[in-house]
Amino acid sequence: MASNGENGRHQEVGHKSLLQSDALYQYILETSVYPREPEAMKELREITAKHPWNLMTTSADEGQFLNMLLKLINAKNTMEIGVFTGYSLLATAMALPDDGKILAMDINRENYEIGLPVIEKAGLAHKIEFKEGPALPVLDQMIEDGKYHGSYDFIFVDADKDNYLNYHKRLIDLVKVGGLIGYDNTLWNGSVVAPPDAPLRKYVRYYRDFVLELNKALAADPRIEICQLPVGDGITLCRRIG
Repeated sequence: MASNGENGRHQEVGHKSLLQSDALYQYILETSVYPREPEAMKELREITAKHPWNLMTTSADEGQFLNMLLKLINAKNTMEIGVFTGYSLLATAMALPDDGKILAMDINRENYEIGLPVIEKAGLAHKIEFKEGPALPVLDQMIEDGKYHGSYDFIFVDADKDNYLNYHKRLIDLVKVGGLIGYDNTLWNGSVVAPPDAPLRKYVRYYRDFVLELNKALAADPRIEICQLPVGDGITLCRRIG
């Protein structure tokens, strides 16, 4: 069992739960998540726990959610922007059929290579095409090429929050009608409802306005249906309808 730290705050790696009770979150993990977590995902989660920026990882409950979601929609061709050590990437690869594909993009290959041996050992590396560097130029080139329009079943974004709207402007053309885009961290540590003078960490305060802007834009976008869920740090699912 993960231990509680000062003031009872949960110390679980990747913990971003917005549940008021950490005991309740622990109950979810120990009852429904950890007993069904594949060994490869457990291994990668434990490796990532040693990373100084382990808070950046997708939480175990969100990984489970993504894995089931991809199976429910029968996803085959997917994209992930923001990979870190690859926990959500592994959850995705496990959900796809053997001929499924993931275009994975991150500015830091070193972090990706931390999880790559686990992915390889699980026999899933053949599903992943990793590109190091900013995603926007890649997306622009894909749109210019013309052959990727409406070709993705699912796209997961967990990257630079100040570019989420820029991603959305491009991804809406690349996801198929009926396909999903998932934007992570859309409740941003709960700061979306914090008063202006609330004591927030510097990075939380900096990105909060970008998250608020995104949430407002998604709610008004007639091309999508949306569902915002308090899983992890908040994930908004966007289903393209036109």
